[in-house]
Amino acid sequence: MILTVFRVVEKRKVTMIETKPYPDNRTWQLSRATVVFAWLVAGLLVAVGVLGFALFGSPVLPVIVFCLISTVCLFGLLHSYPHDVLGTCNVVTLIRTALVALLTGAIFAPSAPWLVFGIAVIAFSSDGLDGWLARRSALTSVFGARFDMEADALLGAVLALILSAHGTVGPSILVLGFSRYVFVAFGWVWPALQGELSESYRRKTICVVQIASLIALVCPLTPAVLLPWIAAGAAALLLFSFAVDAWTLVRRAA
Repeated sequence: MILTVFRVVEKRKVTMIETKPYPDNRTWQLSRATVVFAWLVAGLLVAVGVLGFALFGSPVLPVIVFCLISTVCLFGLLHSYPHDVLGTCNVVTLIRTALVALLTGAIFAPSAPWLVFGIAVIAFSSDGLDGWLARRSALTSVFGARFDMEADALLGAVLALILSAHGTVGPSILVLGFSRYVFVAFGWVWPALQGELSESYRRKTICVVQIASLIALVCPLTPAVLLPWIAAGAAALLLFSFAVDAWTLVRRAA
């Protein structure tokens, strides 16, 4: 699942790691950005391990997940990052992935709704900040955009797994966390679904609704009577969005 998370962009086609190599005259600054990334990963890995043990009783799953995320990101950084410095924008996204990895510890731990809610809110609230920082510092890149988007997708998947594991909502909650990956899987057997999609305000808005709904579902203050309605409404919107995209791609390929 982790590899899939980082392979698919919003257009649901291109992998995070570009196949076009850099010229032989790669600069020392680019290597320095990679070194900075590696040091940040090392520090965050320790933090994820310590917090995973302190908050959820075991650091194993959060550490494994963050290691996998960081490894894939490192390859993407080496092959697809065009700038001389890492930038605060990518640091913010990396911290968000560390928070998401930490949340995986709640899947098999005793229910801790306020803790999960707090971490999820902090992670989601940083969405948009990294993009703003990238534009402000002129460090926008395909790598950064994909890194940002895949961090959000993984947050949705992890929250859906937590809700499902603790029985807060029925198995239908997995629609909110994994519809995207099902779409990608269908694309492997139906090439028409691998086509490029233009940017869509509808798609971005429903993505925000998706994550916001998942956070509302983990919030202890949300009335229990509303939980199935929130889940069903957000899932319906998400399925509608994928259906529109699938129809667009199929018609274009016909």
